[in-house]
Amino acid sequence: MENLSFPIGKYEPQAFSELQLKAWIADIQFLPQHIENALLNLDEAQLNTPYRPGGWTVKQLVHHVADSHMNAFIRFKLGLTENNPTIKPYEQDEWVTLADVSDIPVNVSVTLLHALHTRWAELLKNIKGEQWNRTVVHPEHGRQMSLWFLLGMYAWHSRHHTAHITALRERMGW
Repeated sequence: MENLSFPIGKYEPQAFSELQLKAWIADIQFLPQHIENALLNLDEAQLNTPYRPGGWTVKQLVHHVADSHMNAFIRFKLGLTENNPTIKPYEQDEWVTLADVSDIPVNVSVTLLHALHTRWAELLKNIKGEQWNRTVVHPEHGRQMSLWFLLGMYAWHSRHHTAHITALRERMGW
C-alpha cells in the first residue's frame, strides 16, 4: 500500500557533491512551478480535500509550503550571516488553522512561492565551498544543522508536498 504520509519516503541526508547540489537547487528553484502544475484545474471542493485521512487539505498544504519556505529562506540568511544562530521553530499545525490559510486563495501563496524561490535559488547558487558547513541550531531537534543538511531537507520538502498533491489527484482520478 502507498505511504500517504511519505509518498517519496523520508528525508535521507546525502554527502556533498556538485551533482547533488545542482539537483537540490533545481528542486528549490522549480518548486513553485511544480506546485502550480499540481494544482492546475482543481476546484474549491478539491482544494478543501485532505491529501490523506486526518491530513491537511490541499489548500492548507500549499499555504504551509509558503510558510515553511519563508522560514527556510530566513534560516539560510541567518546561517550565512551569524555564527551558529538558534533558529525559531513554529507550530505548523496551528499556523494552518489561521485566517490567512482559511480565507486566502492558494494562488496568493503560489505567487509568493514564485517570488521567494527566485530569491532563494539565487542565494543558494552563490553559496561557496565551506559556507555549506555553516550551521544553525534547531532547538526543536536539539542539534546543529549545516546549511547543506538544510538544503537537502528543503529540497526533499519541496518534492514531498508536491507528491502529496499529485498522489491525491491520481488516487481520486482528478
